[in-house]
Amino acid sequence: MERKKGSALAGLKVLDLGRVIAGPLAASMLADMGADVIKVETPKTGDLARNMLPKNDGISTYFVVFNRGQKGVTLNLKSEEGREILLNMVRDADVLIENFRPGVMKRLGLSYEDVSAVNPGIIYASVSGYGQEGEYSGRACFDPVAQAMSGLMSVTGSVDGECVRCGASIADVLAAQNTVICILAALEYRRVSGKGQRIDIALLDSCITALSSINQIYFTNNKIPKNLGNFFEASAPGNTYPTKSGEMVMISAGQANAWPQFAHILGHDEWVEWPEFKNVEDRVRNRKLLDPLIAQETVRFDKEELLNQLAQAKIAAAPVQNVAQVANDPYFRDEREMYTEVEHPQLGAVRITNAALKMSETNPYVRGCAPLLGEHNKEIYSAMGYTPEQLREWEEKGVI
Repeated sequence: MERKKGSALAGLKVLDLGRVIAGPLAASMLADMGADVIKVETPKTGDLARNMLPKNDGISTYFVVFNRGQKGVTLNLKSEEGREILLNMVRDADVLIENFRPGVMKRLGLSYEDVSAVNPGIIYASVSGYGQEGEYSGRACFDPVAQAMSGLMSVTGSVDGECVRCGASIADVLAAQNTVICILAALEYRRVSGKGQRIDIALLDSCITALSSINQIYFTNNKIPKNLGNFFEASAPGNTYPTKSGEMVMISAGQANAWPQFAHILGHDEWVEWPEFKNVEDRVRNRKLLDPLIAQETVRFDKEELLNQLAQAKIAAAPVQNVAQVANDPYFRDEREMYTEVEHPQLGAVRITNAALKMSETNPYVRGCAPLLGEHNKEIYSAMGYTPEQLREWEEKGVI
């Protein structure tokens, strides 16, 4: 498919008051699709993510990837002047994203009610750990806490081993994606009705939804799922298996048409007729018998030989790769364009992960680097009609 760079959201104006990952990532995804995004940060200190690792020459590249394509201003929202400036920005905005702890925006006089009074059409997206209301809403929450509380960690880790956190910040990423989905739906509703609305996205909700297939085990069988390691809970065989070099491959061959072919490749057509492995329910129930038998055979194969035979049989399989292997794979690097470079004013070229979205006519792309702290103060505030004298006064008072 030919992919033409485009701007599906051209003209959309977004205010990003987010911090760390979930809020900023949602805003940057909108920027990838052509929205004009202004990141609003606290003077002098800025977003917490500016101090997060990894760093290059003291500058967080973590911050760079999650705030790509945005312009940046500083604004002290605790000051009356800062609040009034933000409300003036809201008058011309389509979307506001924030991920403060619930109640903070209300205390600042910037609740949905305050903001929608100025701009009734605003789409006001709030991202938090537990949601905006209810018993848990005031609790502090970051991605690892959400993974623990949601049940995600309880099924992640080696069989009978300790629960472990997913290596990526999956709760934040899922919440960001859910935020973008809701924003796009709300914009369409506004186009039809003329009405803005509030969006409430929780990291916990996002994780719980991701566990839908796991939850069904409990709902259907009244059985509490435990750590499954790399085993697929709904089908078998499906696991990581060793090859001759010791490198592991992930193989999913539990489908009715795949299982006989897999057994044939391993030289054991008779397995298909064994009562323990006759159907998928039998194989799942007897996976502790099945997987060691498979591992005894896969270890005889060279990795590429095994993968080639599985590919010819149209059985889903892949090597277990590290980040470097994926980043330097020509397919992901060049054909899928999953990585790109942005030009940082101090670091020069910085390699980051690209947008996963692919579209034929308006293909999203990274528009530029994350902003330096307050980099666009003069540009943004001058365009709003504020004078150089006002800007100097506000700088001296710590408003901007």
